[in-house]
Amino acid sequence: MTEIKASMAGSVWKLVASEGDEISDGQDIAILESMKMEIPIPAESSGTVKEIKVNEGDFVNEGDVIAIIE
Repeated sequence: MTEIKASMAGSVWKLVASEGDEISDGQDIAILESMKMEIPIPAESSGTVKEIKVNEGDFVNEGDVIAIIE
């Protein structure tokens, strides 16, 4: 099980993956918006998205869990 965490504080602009999706290492899970920049949050391993912990529009802090990959 791998937790995908926010690399910086910002708003969840877009969720690219959904629960149940098969993803590859490096594939984007979500895109954060911070200081008018878009920051992609990639998967750190291949697997299945078990749980998405945030919704579009949510504010996250650095280190907050965005998704869990199994």
